[in-house]
Amino acid sequence: MALSSLSDNELLQKIQQGSHPAFAELATRYAATFYRLCYRYLGQHEEAEELVQVTFLQLWEKPYQWDETRNTKFTTWFYKILVNKCLDRLKKHSHLHLHDEALVEDKAENQEASIILKQKQQILENAIRSLPKRQQTALNLCFYEEMSNKEAATIMGISVKALESLLIRAKNSLKQQLAGQTHE
Repeated sequence: MALSSLSDNELLQKIQQGSHPAFAELATRYAATFYRLCYRYLGQHEEAEELVQVTFLQLWEKPYQWDETRNTKFTTWFYKILVNKCLDRLKKHSHLHLHDEALVEDKAENQEASIILKQKQQILENAIRSLPKRQQTALNLCFYEEMSNKEAATIMGISVKALESLLIRAKNSLKQQLAGQTHE
């Protein structure tokens, strides 16, 4: 049976038995997704890549940290670890709030429209980064990672109602910040 057809749980069982190919399959399957999450927090490509790599390496070195009997999906468990690592890294390195200026390479024919779009994206990214960390996490998981409210709440260790409250506060705060940007 091809590794690509195995479930995450089956791959993790093989990883716990020392299977390098199973580990490579799991990392290939999710590296880009987990990278996007880390990048949304850290705003730097190298930092996001490093954090994902280090976390996958920790899974390889200690595969029994994931416990199938807890009935937690691998992705939920791994997202929770990454969110905590991102928040820890932000606490230690406040310079990570600054966004790479070489962020997006846009080959659009209309350079002026491209510049305006980049500026708007940068304003939104900065506004999101100014939110309290729990609101950022709720937004990142629900909107950018497209998780259900239940799954995001599980990752954050809160109730669905608490998550929804965070999302409402985050949206209201962003509306106020962005409205202030357009009036300046």
